[in-house]
Amino acid sequence: MSTTGTTAGFNAGLPQSSGLASGAATQQNSFVEEFSSLQLGGGGSMGDHGADPSQFPRPGDDVPVPNSELSCDPRYLRLTVNALPANQALKQRFALPIGCMVRPLIPGEKVPTAQFGSTGIVRCRRCRTYVNPFVHFIDGGRRFRCNVCQLPNEVPVDYFCTLDANGTRRDIAERPELRHGTVEFIASQEYMVRPPMPPTYFFAFDVSANAVSSGFLAKAVNTVKETLDELPGGERTHVGFLTYDNAIHFYGLKPGSITPQMMVVAELDDPFCPAPEDLLVNLGDSRGAVNALLDMLPSAFAATSQVDSCMGPAVQAAYMAMNHIGGKLMMFQCTLPSLGQGRLLNRGDDHRNAGTDKEHLERAPADPFFKKMAAECSRQQICVDIFATASPYGDLASLSTLCRYTGGQLYHYPGFRPERDGLKLWNELRHNLTRFTAWEAVCRVRCSKGFRVSSFNGHFFVRSMDLLALPATNADAAHAVQIAHDEQLPTGSVSYLQCALLYTNADGERRIRVHTMAVPVVPDIAYMFRSIDGGAMSAFLTRLAVERALTARLQDAREFMQLKLSQSMREFRLLNTSAARAFNCLIFPDRMRLVPLFTLCAAKSAALRGQTRDVNVDERIHSIYEIMSAPTEAILRRLYPAMYALHVMPPEAGFPNQAGAIVMPPRTVLAGERVDARGAYLVDDGRHCLLWLGKMLDHGFLNAVFGAQGPPKPDVDFEPTLVEGIQLSKQVCGVIGEIRRRAANGCHCTLTVIRQGDPSEALLFPLLVEDRGAGGAGAMSYADFLIQLHRQVAHAGGLQ
Repeated sequence: MSTTGTTAGFNAGLPQSSGLASGAATQQNSFVEEFSSLQLGGGGSMGDHGADPSQFPRPGDDVPVPNSELSCDPRYLRLTVNALPANQALKQRFALPIGCMVRPLIPGEKVPTAQFGSTGIVRCRRCRTYVNPFVHFIDGGRRFRCNVCQLPNEVPVDYFCTLDANGTRRDIAERPELRHGTVEFIASQEYMVRPPMPPTYFFAFDVSANAVSSGFLAKAVNTVKETLDELPGGERTHVGFLTYDNAIHFYGLKPGSITPQMMVVAELDDPFCPAPEDLLVNLGDSRGAVNALLDMLPSAFAATSQVDSCMGPAVQAAYMAMNHIGGKLMMFQCTLPSLGQGRLLNRGDDHRNAGTDKEHLERAPADPFFKKMAAECSRQQICVDIFATASPYGDLASLSTLCRYTGGQLYHYPGFRPERDGLKLWNELRHNLTRFTAWEAVCRVRCSKGFRVSSFNGHFFVRSMDLLALPATNADAAHAVQIAHDEQLPTGSVSYLQCALLYTNADGERRIRVHTMAVPVVPDIAYMFRSIDGGAMSAFLTRLAVERALTARLQDAREFMQLKLSQSMREFRLLNTSAARAFNCLIFPDRMRLVPLFTLCAAKSAALRGQTRDVNVDERIHSIYEIMSAPTEAILRRLYPAMYALHVMPPEAGFPNQAGAIVMPPRTVLAGERVDARGAYLVDDGRHCLLWLGKMLDHGFLNAVFGAQGPPKPDVDFEPTLVEGIQLSKQVCGVIGEIRRRAANGCHCTLTVIRQGDPSEALLFPLLVEDRGAGGAGAMSYADFLIQLHRQVAHAGGLQ
């Protein structure tokens, strides 16, 4: 990429001077002439001729921009722009959304714990902001000024400490809440409306003929049994079970018993719970009955011919068994619900509204029942996870509302086959059950005066305007908030964001995890362009677009992203008057160089690409809901997968380096012209892997990786076998193992082997996102998209 005046990466750390805004204004002249550029044509042509694809910006590993020294890690709170506009007019000129990717929990992160005296956690009495490194102590330490609303607060007697000559508390070394942007408080009694709930898991299995014959029931039940000893909570853990087909089967698990008692409820219009005290039990007290039940279930329905499924009444029954305590409801659904409330019809082939204003209706719930149940479940602290296998159609558009509004997760294994999906189900279900879970949680994001949170995006239920209810959440989940100006404009040069997650851990402790960050407030749009976080911006735009696809046409969702991008780049071009005169030259902020590529990739994703009939509606819904609950890094990998050329790996690839990290092969451009028939390419989108084998690939590679039996069929999840003494085998096993270790959101990457020329090769084409054909009919290549973007930017601004 040719660059004119490109500076080093902008450090978004907060300057300590209160004159930040005025300083930014004085640097306007130096900022506006700093840009990156890309020559798109030559000789007066705007076609592909003259554009050099090798110079196009492409992603590597996503690295978030660090916050200031005292702010939280950007993996917790990641702004789309690391500077906030001083007024609404500036925000409108900027055009791109101002928002924050919020991930309250991170896998394996150790957070310091703050201790307080008998007076409890110190907070601002007006805005309720928690004490943090940015509060200012005054009056010799007897008061502190809230950094969010500027109100002076009295310091409780048992929290008082004198100040040194610099105005710093003398005990700051002993106060993690004043030294770290992320800290955890142990909540007092005032933060509890009831005793902390124990970790609770209620399993509801579809036992219709499809669930049994596919092997899904047996695999799910066996995985649950193997995982019981690893469930968090120890002696506090509670479990419950029911099964359903054309009736609901409850299982009494009386403590001390070794035989479960089966109770059948055939009344679906008004289901009830028989013997409710024995349906949800302490795992330790009833372990014998639980083991006997799980041993019996796969064979108990082996001869069934029942094809119906009463999922709706089963959800109602599970709710009645759980509503006094809350917990996780795990639904294993194998067919379209056909009986009782929530009965659904097959509308998967109905495309009558394609291209019209009613197109989105096939992506909307067909029955309000599931959304109403989700609201009730959220109110009683019940989180719903769904493992769905129905094929070709299971109406995930309706079922997924249970997950969306309860903070749950949707898993999809269409046409479940044990040899292809068994290991994936085992890993993902096991990860779900054993990962750190924050129970009965609520989350709130606070902003300084002059700003407010205007909208939310993710899986939760919005309670009381700005409080997110999360019956159970985890480190794999993230949500997004959009930030707008309040009625009162900001007055200072620094603003603050604070996210607080109140939850119960597996040990029954009520805790509050608090993340605080400081952000410059600037009156200068050039400073904002310098402060863009390209990864967060791309993920945020994609989230907004896929959410829009639930209520609008796919074309409208795609155009929404492109319009925001072109408006913003037009404004940037107008700032750079000398660059604006450059012929056929697309200019952009260095930090924004990858946003056009990710915008194109989002339009070609399963969530948004083509017309309604181009992607199976359940696949589209699953992709939409994955994006709406995923953190930034997972979204970016899904949009632009990593493709590695395994046939030309350097000797160190697949082995750990001096730091202990596995060395990965160099990434290859996702374009068909870069794929060599003599090669082997591994494509990883964070959820699935494809291993493509060219027709002219050396047989030595095939023998080293697959052995004498050769490559497996594409309907098998390939697990490479290490061959001692063969370097290439060790390298391939190391690379694949590292990809699966880093898989997004704890999922298992299914590895499908495809050969050039076979029908299964069609799986690769949608992943070659830089090609024209990857996004369906009418889709543009990367070069075409950049040329179109340049035209929109230049011509709309009256430029040549």
